[in-house]
Formats: sequence, C-alpha cells, structure tokens
Amino acid sequence: MEYRYIIIDSDATSKLQLMHHLEEHGDFDFIGLSKNSGEGLNAILKYSPDVVFINLNGMAADYFQMVTELHQYVTELPLLVGISKSKEYAYQAIKCNFFDYWLMPYNEFDIRKSLLRLKKQTPKEDNTPHTLCLKSYKDYHYVDTNDILYLQADNNATDFVMVDGSRINAYKTLKSFEQQLPKNFVRVHQSYILNTKYVARINYGKAICSLKGKKLQLPFSKTYKENVDGLKKALSKNSISAMN
Repeated sequence: MEYRYIIIDSDATSKLQLMHHLEEHGDFDFIGLSKNSGEGLNAILKYSPDVVFINLNGMAADYFQMVTELHQYVTELPLLVGISKSKEYAYQAIKCNFFDYWLMPYNEFDIRKSLLRLKKQTPKEDNTPHTLCLKSYKDYHYVDTNDILYLQADNNATDFVMVDGSRINAYKTLKSFEQQLPKNFVRVHQSYILNTKYVARINYGKAICSLKGKKLQLPFSKTYKENVDGLKKALSKNSISAMN
C-alpha cells in the first residue's frame, strides 16, 4: 500500500527535487501541493494525507502555528517531515513532534534511512479486496483473486483462468476488469492480464512471460512493454541477482 503525501513549499525547484527522490521508492503517492500555511492547513484537512513534507525556510513560525492549530480539528496528525537549509528550526520541529528533519541539499542516503524507518514504524495495511464478484443475471460468482492465474479476452467477454486449471467466464470486457483488480495484476497484451505472483520468467527476445508450475507461455506486446518493464523491476527488487 502507498503512503499519500502532500508538500507544503513555495519553492518549485525544491518541490520537484523532493518528488524525484520519493518517486524512486515507489510507495509514496503525491496528492497535493500547497505554497503556504493557509493552503497547507486546508489541504491536510481536505485530503487526510499520511505524510506532510514542509519546507520551513522563511515561514517556519507560520508552519509551527499551523501544526498547533491542526490539533483543534484532527485526532491524529499526519507524519510531519520538516525541510530546511539549516538546523535553525530543528529544536522547534522536535517540540512540535515532527517525525524527521531533512537538510537541503537532499541527501539520498539520509532520505532512504528516514523512509525505511517511517515504513517500519507505521506499516500500511493492505485493504485491497481479495474477492471479486462476477455477476451474470441472477448468478453471483465469488472468486478469490489469489486463485486467478490470468485473464484472457474472449471477444466482449473475459475468461478467468484459475490456478487449478478451471475457467470462469464473465460477460464483461478485459478492460472493465483492469482497474478493479489488485495491483499484482498487470496487463501485458491486448488479450491478457497476468497475476504477477505466478510469473516465473520474462523473455524479451521472444516477448513471452512464463508462469510458475505451468507449461504456459503468454505473449506480451509492444503496446504494454512499459507494464512489463515495471513488472520486471518489481520482481527484480525482491530477488537475488545471478546474471551471467
């Protein structure tokens, strides 16, 4: 699951630099930008972010007052990360219970350690539904998404190919399921969506994905190559490399 965050910063350059660092971690979803304490307070109350990054330079007093005011409206504050060119506001940030304090220019190693500590202290629960309801007239078929091997387009219908080899037909297009499925399902072809938990091999030369424990090789197309690249990156992140 992703951590939703907003940035409060009047400096466009530092904002873009911060977003670039956070994008590399993949677990952080940017939901808004504010340029001052008034806009920041409104954004926090409106979006209920998990994390707020605040550039304290020049307007630190206003931002610390904003944090004090937040206690009047919310029971639980988001995690606050102060950012500054110096340690000038660090003590006040600690008094206001900021989670961390980053110095500019940004240090990649310090950011990595801070974000890992954040994830460890406040793990996000996966609230994604794991049961999919396939409705056909008065027939309701409940499918555990963990049991789905892949989805295959069949004209204006979709076949759900299950791990046990069975098939379930649904009278909707493949595209209609694309946004409903958990994030471990990736579209790799006009006709296929794969459950990435069962991908054993990606062969770019032959443009195929092989599935674990099955003698199945499903094609991927140039149209969805970006999705396949993302899949490769995600699988490689949790594997030990032994490349020739």
